[in-house]
Amino acid sequence: MALPRIDTLLLDLGNVLVFHDNALLVRNLAERAAADPAPLTEALRGELSVMINEGALSPNAIREEVCRLLGGVNIPMPEFFELWSSHFTLNEAVFPRIDQLAESKRVKLVLVSNTNALHWEWLLPRVPVLRHFTACVVSHEVHAAKPRPEIFHEALFQARTPPTRAAFFDDIPEYVAAASALGIHGRVFTTAEHFDVQLRELGFIP
Repeated sequence: MALPRIDTLLLDLGNVLVFHDNALLVRNLAERAAADPAPLTEALRGELSVMINEGALSPNAIREEVCRLLGGVNIPMPEFFELWSSHFTLNEAVFPRIDQLAESKRVKLVLVSNTNALHWEWLLPRVPVLRHFTACVVSHEVHAAKPRPEIFHEALFQARTPPTRAAFFDDIPEYVAAASALGIHGRVFTTAEHFDVQLRELGFIP
């Protein structure tokens, strides 16, 4: 059965446009603090991560809680700001395709990302393709993180499109399933090469 016309592409940020290595992040912070990384590692697997992503903690509160988990060390905000984003690298292999999609003017690009104010501030000037996006729906600003449906509803609202005309790419299958349950065409992102195959299947590129 042919897919309905899809004119909106919802894209995740982490491990799609940029790579992130959370183990490296914790290691860098723990080395700076000369602390055991285990308490921070464990906390970031649970409720703390949700609170950070959904904007329940201010940037300084994030810093203070991370420092507390690292044994009470005081890392000044300018230094913490850089350390907190030291685990990112750009996935430059997908950038030419994003540029091409934007230049075609046949598709609206909308970012849907679980992130926080510090990461977002650090990444915005460093990810050049973000200039092509009609909207950036980030969890700390809308106070809802994937897989909650609210973040997808907000993305569709900002795109001014129904779910059946949108495709969503994320590296986490649980988040893709959540989008698909709303009628969005969900796809698991793996590599830039497979991304091209999927875009072709969806009719975004010839």
